Amino acid sequence: MSIIEIKNISKKFKDNVLYKNASLTIKSGKTIGIVGGNGVGKSVLFKLITGLEFVDEGEIYVRGRRVGKNLDFPTNTGLFVNQPGYIDFYDGFTNLKLLASIQDKINDDDIKKCMERVGLNPNDKTKVKNFSVGMKQKLGITQSIMENQDIILLDEPFNSLDFQTNVEVVSLLLDLKKETKTILLTSHQHEYLEKICDELYIILNKEIVPFTEEIKKKYFLNSYIFDYLKV
Repeated sequence: MSIIEIKNISKKFKDNVLYKNASLTIKSGKTIGIVGGNGVGKSVLFKLITGLEFVDEGEIYVRGRRVGKNLDFPTNTGLFVNQPGYIDFYDGFTNLKLLASIQDKINDDDIKKCMERVGLNPNDKTKVKNFSVGMKQKLGITQSIMENQDIILLDEPFNSLDFQTNVEVVSLLLDLKKETKTILLTSHQHEYLEKICDELYIILNKEIVPFTEEIKKKYFLNSYIFDYLKV
């Protein structure tokens, strides 16, 4: 059963065309990876799916309802994109509690358990402005899953993370995958996505197409190049 349908969408900002007649169907419970370089529209795609931006042409449906027409932000959807805005002089828990109060679906214990699951200490009083990049990434991921959302969109969740934090994030994503949530991940690197995702796509020539071995060989630095250079 399809949970997200992207049908022939086009989107541009001034003269910068990001998508032209792009389509993608995502089945419920699948983990989908989307590869693409900087500036090709990975973040914009997630904003289009969640109604934070609108398509110029085409249609997007989430759970059968058209985004931007029948609904604004899809219900029960978690989104992490472009370093979410937090109140810098509050600690992580306080920021999440304020966000959770909007829908009032979870209590303090739920937030604390989710923070611990992601690898954050809910009792840490460090102000968010003093968080490391990895801690901010974890805070954004916590926000995206703390209300038990069944659709989770994480834009560049591995960006600027150290090895240990990457291991922790990958472990978390594999656990979420076992819970049959629908997960969309973006990255400019394909290696992590290949290990986690059921299906892999790439934004190429304004479209969203399957990430094939031929594309990998053509566009990505890989072992073939190292073999050729005898490195």
